[in-house]
Amino acid sequence: MNIKPIRNESDYQSALARLEVIFDAKRGTDEGDELEILSILVDTYEKEHFPIEMPDPIEAIKFRMEQMGMKQKDLAEVIGFKSRVSEIMGRKRKLSLDMIRKINQTLHIPTEVLIQHY
Repeated sequence: MNIKPIRNESDYQSALARLEVIFDAKRGTDEGDELEILSILVDTYEKEHFPIEMPDPIEAIKFRMEQMGMKQKDLAEVIGFKSRVSEIMGRKRKLSLDMIRKINQTLHIPTEVLIQHY
């Protein structure tokens, strides 16, 4: 096992190539230990160099509604009037705290996403 820190793109690519080779290693073996350590190093490098930003609240709502097969009228049953839903989806009205709670409970969108500025 020859593990070293991932400091640059070349190190990162080498670590990914090695992970691919040992991907099916069994836990408790030398390769299994190597897999676990390399996975942690790769994850740390990716979080630092390729951060994923949270989605826009309205886009998250639209995406989740599409996944659930919901229409705007269905969302109106969750947060109120159809006109209010249209205003929110058109970005003319902000989500209230009560709406955020209801959307979180019904659509299971994290509150951290819903409270962002948009």
